[in-house]
Amino acid sequence: MATMSKEFLLIDDDEVFLATMSRSLSRRGELVLSANNGEEALRLVAEKKPSRILLDLNLEEESGLQLLPQILKLHPVAHVILLTGYASVATAVEAMKKGAVNYLCKPATASDVLAAFAAESADVENDSSENESEESEMAPISIPRLEWEHIQRVLQENDGNISATARALGMHRRTLQRKLQKRSPK
Repeated sequence: MATMSKEFLLIDDDEVFLATMSRSLSRRGELVLSANNGEEALRLVAEKKPSRILLDLNLEEESGLQLLPQILKLHPVAHVILLTGYASVATAVEAMKKGAVNYLCKPATASDVLAAFAAESADVENDSSENESEESEMAPISIPRLEWEHIQRVLQENDGNISATARALGMHRRTLQRKLQKRSPK
């Protein structure tokens, strides 16, 4: 069995975010690797076996959701957190189904990332019955939230292609982009 390093792997096509997050985590004593595309990310996963991976949902030419199974095939015990600027329950559920352990919304800080990984470790130890009782107490979803979730589901079905999603939803591409730039409604 391959050994797992204690390194972080940050995967994001935003060079500024990548440099900032890498520097912030390094200042906290973390060993950090970074990749700005899927090919480099997969190479680093195969070579270094990082234990914690922060993966952006929308990479320049690919989807983090499509990259996630490839990462876990190379390194099944890695803990992957998906990071996105367009958060939705549908995308979070899909990420969890594909093996992500958590989900963060941009803008995220180094503290947010470390807390998410710490929470994931704590969740493994908690009893699942606590989670079931929390789910039963959730409030009904609002109409704007339902619309947001539907848009995210259709976007996912179209592999993140904005034009194809706009056509499928019967709305103008710019309208869809405006809706996606807003934070998800509660």
